[in-house]
Amino acid sequence: MLKDEQTAHKAFEMLVDLYSQPLYWQIRKLVINHSETDDLLQNVFLKAWKNIHNFRGDAKLSTWLHKIAINESLNFLHQEKQKREITDNSDDNFLLAGIAADEYFDGESVEAQLLRAVEQLPEKQRLVFNMRYYDEMKYEEISEILGTSVGALKASYHHAVKKISAQLGI
Repeated sequence: MLKDEQTAHKAFEMLVDLYSQPLYWQIRKLVINHSETDDLLQNVFLKAWKNIHNFRGDAKLSTWLHKIAINESLNFLHQEKQKREITDNSDDNFLLAGIAADEYFDGESVEAQLLRAVEQLPEKQRLVFNMRYYDEMKYEEISEILGTSVGALKASYHHAVKKISAQLGI
């Protein structure tokens, strides 16, 4: 292996170490299932490795990786809906079933109730809520990742919070 290749591999290993956990949780909040999340995370890093030469540096590397992770997650969810012949975007009952089946969540815990409420949000609101609430991303960063205006993101987040509050009876 050439020295440049060794350097590239080492740099990529560092990238994987640095971003594996935040990307894992971003994907996991969208697809719920642990094993599917692991597979998608691996796909994210494979795509990043194959396309690193296309990274222009217009945005932060973390923004680029989050964008890949979101796109992989959304593609997976759309494929799952097609497999299940789900046509209505609001019918994500397969995700709710995933929460109930997950060994890491007690079905009656507040966390599980919140997850169920979040999973019932429309896809865009769910994305924005997860990125803002759980990942504590700034609206500007979410805007770069999703290609949506800050104002629209704030509105989506506000609507998501209202729906979650109503769902939880708050």
